[in-house]
Amino acid sequence: MTTLLPPDFADWLRLREPADAAARSAELLDEVRRRLPADRPLVVHDLGSGTGSMARWLAPRLPGPQHWVLHERDADLRARAAAEPVVAADGSPVTVLTRGSDITRLGAADLADAHLVTASALLDMLTAEEVDRTVAACAGHPTLFAITVLGRARFTPSDPLDAEFEAAFNAHQRRTDGGRALLGPDAVDATVAAFRRRGVEVRTRPSPWRLGPEQAALTAAWLAGWLDAAVEERPELAGVVDAYRERRLAEAAAGRLRVVLDHADLLAG
Repeated sequence: MTTLLPPDFADWLRLREPADAAARSAELLDEVRRRLPADRPLVVHDLGSGTGSMARWLAPRLPGPQHWVLHERDADLRARAAAEPVVAADGSPVTVLTRGSDITRLGAADLADAHLVTASALLDMLTAEEVDRTVAACAGHPTLFAITVLGRARFTPSDPLDAEFEAAFNAHQRRTDGGRALLGPDAVDATVAAFRRRGVEVRTRPSPWRLGPEQAALTAAWLAGWLDAAVEERPELAGVVDAYRERRLAEAAAGRLRVVLDHADLLAG
């Protein structure tokens, strides 16, 4: 996977981290706890770890010593992830190792020691072939993939242009980028099917972002990216996007805008 990251990507990851943490499925977390060994230190491999938000969220919710292996190809993100200490739920030590991995090229041998494989906000950026390779590497281990977009944005109050921008954004998510046909909102279904082809059962649960007045900065940043992607996909929307953006930002500033962005978490194995 060779997609270049924008220069402010780390800031975006930090901004969205509380919303991701609030959205992840508590029910699947309980299932994860039941599937992990209690008689040895846990080894967790996190794919596309970014700044380490999954480790910061999950490690304090699991007991006992843990060793996290963070797979992230971007050196700056790896450095940020390694800089923050993490502790387990009972205060046990948590060690963190970062690897400059291309996660789409990992094989079963790279994850052989894992008691758990995780990822967050990853699958929609992959192709069907990349998802299949990733699933092949993960099969045999409990695997928690969190916060995958489903392509639905629900606004209160609604606007006549909501559906137009949503459709354009989803088409952009499914674009072909450098020869890679991205899955976008189809990623959850593709991942579930890939696990089931290998005889692995999968459970999915909703993990929506719920954005209101308390998340005004995140709402504004998300809206900017959402609209830019929609207009890139459908340039004819440029004639109406500025007025739409102004309406939505004014509603957010007044504390009247709420947005529910649908995601799904899945647990396999």
